[in-house]
This record gives sequence, structure tokens and C-alpha cells, in this order.
Amino acid sequence: AHRPPPVFDAVRAGVRLGGRDVLADVTLRIAPGEAVALVGPNGAGKTTLLRMLSGLVPHTGEVRLDGWPVRRMPARERARRVAIVRQQTALPVDFTVREMVEMGRAPHAGWAGRLGDADRAAVDAALVAADLLALAGRSVRQLSGGEQQRVGLAQALAQDTPALLLDEPTAHLDVRHQIEMLARARALAGSGRTVVAALHDLDRAAAFAGRLVVLSAGRVVADGPPHAVLTESLLADVFGVRAAAEATPAGLRVRYFGAVGTGD
Repeated sequence: AHRPPPVFDAVRAGVRLGGRDVLADVTLRIAPGEAVALVGPNGAGKTTLLRMLSGLVPHTGEVRLDGWPVRRMPARERARRVAIVRQQTALPVDFTVREMVEMGRAPHAGWAGRLGDADRAAVDAALVAADLLALAGRSVRQLSGGEQQRVGLAQALAQDTPALLLDEPTAHLDVRHQIEMLARARALAGSGRTVVAALHDLDRAAAFAGRLVVLSAGRVVADGPPHAVLTESLLADVFGVRAAAEATPAGLRVRYFGAVGTGD
């Protein structure tokens, strides 16, 4: 049977910034409808990998999005295919929450960027999904870090793309909204969208994704189901911890016993 091309297809791809290889020799194929978590220590290259897949940073090698070389895809076309939720950034202009979410409709908007009924319906649905409808008229500068993070999610949901990239989506969120954020991302994958999330928390990554991609020093060092990837040796070598992943009724959990090289 014919299989659709991978949504993301990187072959021996890399990114060099400031004279340093931030990513090197990355070969990674992500299929339609997959939920994938990128994990690794700080500086491993998770954010850069998301940016490379979405065509936001120059790269070596080959990176394709829906079969097209991403470096040759027009920006508007990319924005119709993939949305990215970045880590919280400074907000130089004072917009309302609704205005920020409306920006997610830009790739679909008609002449002169005017929003139609379908665009406004998509914005309303995204505000509800991110639990922001009550804050729609408030300035984003008046929001907490967690609320601003949810605005980024709502903007991406309004963009309504087949693929969604999340860069530390649970940062700044309270526990309830962390759970809701990842549950929604998982549900989107279950409905056929492709979702790739960079995550710090290994337990949450294992609960969210059926596939973990582990990065270390800019290279992919492991790729597979959480139970196969999170071995004691990998946890020691990549994360510098003495730990073991154990199956529990609630899912895979990592038990930490201390840092490598200590008796704590």
C-alpha cells in the first residue's frame, strides 16, 4: 500500500552557529500522526532541531517538510503546514490575548489579511482550548508567564496546521495546565496531526510520546519507545544520573538515586 511521505525527513542534517556545530549528522524521519518527544540535557540541541525542522535556521544536509526541501519552501506555505510554540519570549508590543491568537490565522487570511467567519471561529476555539477565553481582552503584558505560554499554544492551535512543534511547552505552567497542555498535544496526535515536543521532564515525555529522541552534544544518541530508550546506561551517560526507568500502573517512571560519581 502507498504510504505518505514523512512529515519531517532530515538526512545527515546539521546546524552550525557561531563557528560551532550545534547539530551534526542528524537523520530523523517523523511520520504523520506521530507524537515524538525530544529529550536531552541543556545545550543538547533540542530547540535548534525544532527550528531546523520548521525551516527557521540555515542547515546543512537535507531537511524535507511533506516531501519538499524546507529551505526552498515559501514562508507562507511552511506556516500552513507547521506551527511552532516557542519558549516564552519578551513581548515588545502591547497586544491583547485575542489579537495575539488572531495572528495565528495570518497564513490563511484573505485579501489584506482580513479575517473571515471561519478565522474568527478558529480563534474562539483556540481560546477555549487553551483556557483563555476569559482573558481574551486583556493585554498579554499583564499575564503571568504560564498564561503567556498558553497564548502561544492558542496561537498555534488557531494556525490549524497538520504539524505542531512545541519547545518546552510546560515551562512556567502550574501542574494542572502542564497536564492539560500535554493531554491536548497527545489528543492532536491521536487525531492525525504530527506533534513534536522538546521536554525536560522524562516522566512527562514518556507519558506524552510513544517515541523518544535523545540528543546529546548536538547528535541523536537514541531513538525509540521510552522503555527501550531510558536505560540505566543512557541515563548515566547522557544525563549524568544514577537512575532506572520502571513500569508503574500510571506509566513509565524514572527513579533517581543520585548524580553519577556520588554516593548520594
